[in-house]
Amino acid sequence: MDKRPILLVVGLLAATAVAAQAYRWVDENGVVHYSDRPEPGAEQIVLPDANTTTVRRFPQAGDDSAEEESADDQQAFRYDSIEIASPGAEETLWNIEGVLNVSVALSPALQAGHQMRVYFDGNPRVVTRSSFQIEEVYRGVHNIQVEILNEAGTLMIRSRPNRFYVQQSTVNF
Repeated sequence: MDKRPILLVVGLLAATAVAAQAYRWVDENGVVHYSDRPEPGAEQIVLPDANTTTVRRFPQAGDDSAEEESADDQQAFRYDSIEIASPGAEETLWNIEGVLNVSVALSPALQAGHQMRVYFDGNPRVVTRSSFQIEEVYRGVHNIQVEILNEAGTLMIRSRPNRFYVQQSTVNF
């Protein structure tokens, strides 16, 4: 009998037990330290459970289960991720002449009937593509965030807000 699968399971269980322990202590200079190894005078801290997510299985060509997918499965559609790819968070843009180019990374792609709503400096607007432009963006600090709504207007996923800066060079005559 091959013992590698058994050793793998035992190793994973041991790693889980070790990863669940964390310690905190303050050194003589007042600096707070955290570690997975206990130090003299350290207190054990309880870590929250790890975040988990469910990924939807997409049927492959020739998969008979694709035809058996129920309406409930279609309602359970979820986006894996959404992110504002451009402008980047804390990015400084120079001399954009009032036109901001925005790019959104969405996985999987926007589904039929779903809407992409963008909040630029708190003002909502609906866009139809993952790359678009916003006019009249002048120097200063700006914020942008994007979310996806389903056909019923229910929020599906929302990006983190991105703060970015626009600078404009001045010309002295």
